[in-house]
Amino acid sequence: MKILADARLLARGEVSGIEGYTRNLFNSLLAADKENEYWFFYNGFKKRLLNSQVSIGSSRVINWRIPNKIFDFSSRFLGWPDLGARFKADIVFSPHFNILAGRTAPRVITFHDLSFLHHPDFFSWRQRFWHWLQNIKKQAKVAEKIIAVSEFTKNDLINTLGVPPEKIKVVYSGITEDFRPIVGQQSPLPNPYILYLGTLEPRKNVIALIRAFNVLKSDSVFKDFKLILAGRRGWLYDSILKEAGRSFYKQDIIFWGPVSHEEKIRLYSFARVFVYPSFFEGFGFPPLEAQACGCPVIVADRTSLPEIMGQSAVLVDPWKTSDMFEAIKKILLDTHFREKLILAGLENIKRFSWQNTARATISIFKSLYA
Repeated sequence: MKILADARLLARGEVSGIEGYTRNLFNSLLAADKENEYWFFYNGFKKRLLNSQVSIGSSRVINWRIPNKIFDFSSRFLGWPDLGARFKADIVFSPHFNILAGRTAPRVITFHDLSFLHHPDFFSWRQRFWHWLQNIKKQAKVAEKIIAVSEFTKNDLINTLGVPPEKIKVVYSGITEDFRPIVGQQSPLPNPYILYLGTLEPRKNVIALIRAFNVLKSDSVFKDFKLILAGRRGWLYDSILKEAGRSFYKQDIIFWGPVSHEEKIRLYSFARVFVYPSFFEGFGFPPLEAQACGCPVIVADRTSLPEIMGQSAVLVDPWKTSDMFEAIKKILLDTHFREKLILAGLENIKRFSWQNTARATISIFKSLYA
């Protein structure tokens, strides 16, 4: 069976969210599947080397250099090119809903979330235009199978886009095995710290965390604590920067910036608590990564996060700063409770592995080729 996989997401070489899903799943598919043939469609005028991100081995890379904006317009309005027909693929796999023309080969698409439909205000006009261009509802309709990364996303696809339940298969994403507690190294900071790691944008609700930190710092017991906000700048980043600048404790709020994979592991491992108060998540990698590194976790009590975290994290109302403050305070002061959360987190992450994700994805491919 020849599987044509859309690898355009990896063109910029970013490491977060959906790009991480694509990279890790492709590597796991190639490691687990010795029966089928994988061809990677890697288009873009400027792009990183694919083989520096994916262990492609003997797999074939279709290396085109058409600007993706032109490619998207052509796919939507001209119905060209039909890659499945051109390369005689048995299945076309899209790890995200990047638009592709043609219905010659059955298509499998992963949907991560529909946040852009529920909260367009979380996105810039450029992002909103891109989402419109992708023609999401039609893509969901023509797909033979849809992979949803959580039960929450599956139900959202059913209720929001009217996708038949039998078309959707829930396949959890994984966590790489190198996320584990660090032993024998020093903390990246001499002071104890509270950590947020992710894109700095409105959807992640970082402003509420800064306000909860302000309340915490007003108690002298926490005078030495820092707040680290790690991750790349997103849309409306300046609003977060301004909120931090207004804080009486602004000298204790550290904007770490983008982080390497190794930095991530160190930051998680030595944080006293990881807080992820996001308003909307289809899956949520950072809380699981933090748990894998032995850090207790606080998350918002909505969308996919209760499903993914279960009883292993503290769930808070993201609109209530007081809830967030009380949760942080309890974890910092109650040693027994903190240790209980750490052990629960280490148990929770056993549910998520890229090997399982790959096996379930291969099973979907095979079901369409039987």
